Amino acid sequence: MLVHVVVMRFTDPAHAPEAAGRLRALVGAVPQIRSLDVGLDTTGSEHSYDLVLTTRHTDPAELAAYQSHPAHLELAAWLIPRLAHRAVVDHLEP
Repeated sequence: MLVHVVVMRFTDPAHAPEAAGRLRALVGAVPQIRSLDVGLDTTGSEHSYDLVLTTRHTDPAELAAYQSHPAHLELAAWLIPRLAHRAVVDHLEP
């Protein structure tokens, strides 16, 4: 299983809860998502990011199909202008 992890820092942290809801709405709308978890930061430290997204996919092709799915692209159009920074790690689950 391929695990896709994205951490996000928003220009305004108040956008994080709405982003979490929009991300959760992808479940069922995008068949290439095997699982999806979203977490919001609770400490607010200077090193913290505001949100973490973890999705699971059967392979890189399925991840690519998720990333190019119209529902994901629509979400990205809303999300990306609100981001100050993001980082991604894709890894294989042991």
